[in-house]
Amino acid sequence: MKRIMFVCKHNSRRSHMAEGFARSIAGNKIAVASAGLEASQVDPLTIQVMQEVGVDISNHTSNALAEFEPPDFEAVISLCGCGVNLPEAWVTRPIFADWQLEDPAGQSIEVFRIIRDQVKRHVQGLVETVSL
Repeated sequence: MKRIMFVCKHNSRRSHMAEGFARSIAGNKIAVASAGLEASQVDPLTIQVMQEVGVDISNHTSNALAEFEPPDFEAVISLCGCGVNLPEAWVTRPIFADWQLEDPAGQSIEVFRIIRDQVKRHVQGLVETVSL
């Protein structure tokens, strides 16, 4: 089974959106985790906008990337342009991408929805690629 790691700065918004969508779309076909360069907390607006589309991430917790090992993942996706700050062992996985999506922190719920929808489109393409 392929394993995907979604990474952003604080593991509080975009990476949880991606993890939630990947689990929802792929089911048991792939294993998914998310982490941040630093751990913080899952943003309540992120939980809310994901619930609006039927994806429950209310049980997610924020994790630091240091809690995981690069060899455990075939794909690593940076959502915030933080790929340049990742240790080399993470960016040299068989699949690496840096989606560079805007951080909705401190912005309106409408911005959270826009970012959520962008994340979903990216995740759908990724799941198709790694499921082949």
